[in-house]
Amino acid sequence: MHVIFGAGPVGTTLALELAGSGEQVRVLSRSGNGPSHPAITRERLDATDLEATRHATRDASVMYNALNPPYTHWERDWPPLHHNLMAAAEASGAVLVMMDNLYGYGDTDGTPMTTSTPLHATGTKGGTRARMSDELLAAHAAGRLRATIARASDFFGPLVVDANLGERVIPNIIAGKTVRLLGALDQPHSIAYMPDVARTLAAIGHTESAWGRAWHVPSAPAVTQAEMIRMLADAAGTTAKAASVPTWMLRAIGLVSPMIRALGEVEYQFAKPFIVDASDTESAFGITATPLVEAFGETITWWRDRAVTVKAAA
Repeated sequence: MHVIFGAGPVGTTLALELAGSGEQVRVLSRSGNGPSHPAITRERLDATDLEATRHATRDASVMYNALNPPYTHWERDWPPLHHNLMAAAEASGAVLVMMDNLYGYGDTDGTPMTTSTPLHATGTKGGTRARMSDELLAAHAAGRLRATIARASDFFGPLVVDANLGERVIPNIIAGKTVRLLGALDQPHSIAYMPDVARTLAAIGHTESAWGRAWHVPSAPAVTQAEMIRMLADAAGTTAKAASVPTWMLRAIGLVSPMIRALGEVEYQFAKPFIVDASDTESAFGITATPLVEAFGETITWWRDRAVTVKAAA
């Protein structure tokens, strides 16, 4: 049994990936939501309840941490969730696969990130993610449990709504409007297509030789934010343009917006090259990133279908 914590974009896409390959899947979330498929069951669960978490994973062979606490409360909300999932994996013997991001590396000053790059983040959020990674891999090394980690850059694609290339951007591109982005428009930035994220999680969960370390989700060759918008506009058949939100404006907004204020910690990600090297994942599992032209086309199609669905339901 593959047990997934979280029914957001990662959990939903992963559940369908696993079910499509013949696995039995259980999706656990506070809402009880999740994709509809004969091989998928959905249950309500609050992962802050340790006993309930242990009970729900008692027959698990692989557990996937695809949870997503509120961005502004990572340092408060992540540790208890993370520790409960570790305890449940230790009790059940299941492999624990953690979905991670690149915050733990901190500012590499534009140097491409590999899985050998030290976790040197000094900020609150980056420090939280680095400690989670260190704790999980230390527990694996000590023989307490079996674990592995997938790290990815910014998500985009079907189901990805609350993201840099999400609801603030894609509908405006489809409408042919100018879109305003955070940070520089002329620096290369790796992004992770959601189906590629799911394929990587499934691969490392299934493969014993993948356990005990972190892996990067393959990303297509990095392009600038301006180029992303041009390619998305081409896919949509519009002439949308990109503009950058001035730093002074972001700081002013941050005075009243906790979310924008929290993003200040990772301002470097959009001011310098932010590039992922996933060559070890590609070599080990034969996973390559979906080409951006194809991925952006699928993304535009999903957003257009979503708009039709929302309009019909209104």
